Amino acid sequence: MTEETRQSLIDWAAEYNDPVYFEEDPIAFPREFVRRGADLRDVEIAAVFAAHFAWGRRAMIVRDCGRLFDQMEWRPFDYVMAGDYRDDETSVHRTVKWSETARICRRLREWYRWHDSLEGLSVPEIRSTVFRQKENPKAADKKIRMMCRWMVRNDGKVDLGLWKKSSPADLIVPLDVHVYTQAVELGLTKRRQKDLKTAEDITAAFREIWPDDPLLGDFALFGYGVTR
Repeated sequence: MTEETRQSLIDWAAEYNDPVYFEEDPIAFPREFVRRGADLRDVEIAAVFAAHFAWGRRAMIVRDCGRLFDQMEWRPFDYVMAGDYRDDETSVHRTVKWSETARICRRLREWYRWHDSLEGLSVPEIRSTVFRQKENPKAADKKIRMMCRWMVRNDGKVDLGLWKKSSPADLIVPLDVHVYTQAVELGLTKRRQKDLKTAEDITAAFREIWPDDPLLGDFALFGYGVTR
C-alpha cells in the first residue's frame, strides 16, 4: 500500500463514517429500533432481515424492508415469538419469498426460546442456525459480516455497538463485488477469488491502518466509490 493510498483511505473513512450517508440504507432499520428504545432482540431481528435483503438498489432494499416490518407491525420480536407468519410463495424482496422469511422466523423463535441474544454465535453458526445454509469454510458471508459490523462497531456514529462482548478488532470486511473491485484498484489484494481468504486479505490491509477497528476501511471504500 502506498503512502498516498493510506492517507486517502484515512481521509475517506473520516468523512464517510457519518450517518448522513446512510439514511437510505439497510442499517436504517435496526437504527430505527434503537431510536425507539426497542429490546435488543428487536434490533437483532431487524439487522438479520435488513442484511439479508441487502442486495440490489438501495431504494428497493429500503422499500422491501419497510414492507416486511409493516407485516411485523414494527414489533419483530413479538412477531417472531407469536409464530403466526406470512408464509406464501410471493416475493417480498427480489428472489426472497415470504415463505423464506417465515422459515427464518421459525429458527429465530427456536433460538430465542433458550437465549437472550444472537451475540456469541460465530459467523458460520449464524449461517447454519439462522439461515440453514450448508457449511462452507471458503464463503465470504458478506451479509452476515455486515450485520456483525452493525452490531459490534461502537464509535457512536453509523454502527450500533450493541454487542458488548465482541471486539471490532476481530471483524472481517463484508466482501461483495463492489468492495472487491475497489480493493483491487487500490492494491489491497491481488487475489482473484471473492472468498473468505480475500476478505481476510483486505481486512489485514485495513488493520495496518486501524489495528483496533479495521472496518473503518469499509467506510473508506464507500468513500472511494463515491469520489470516483
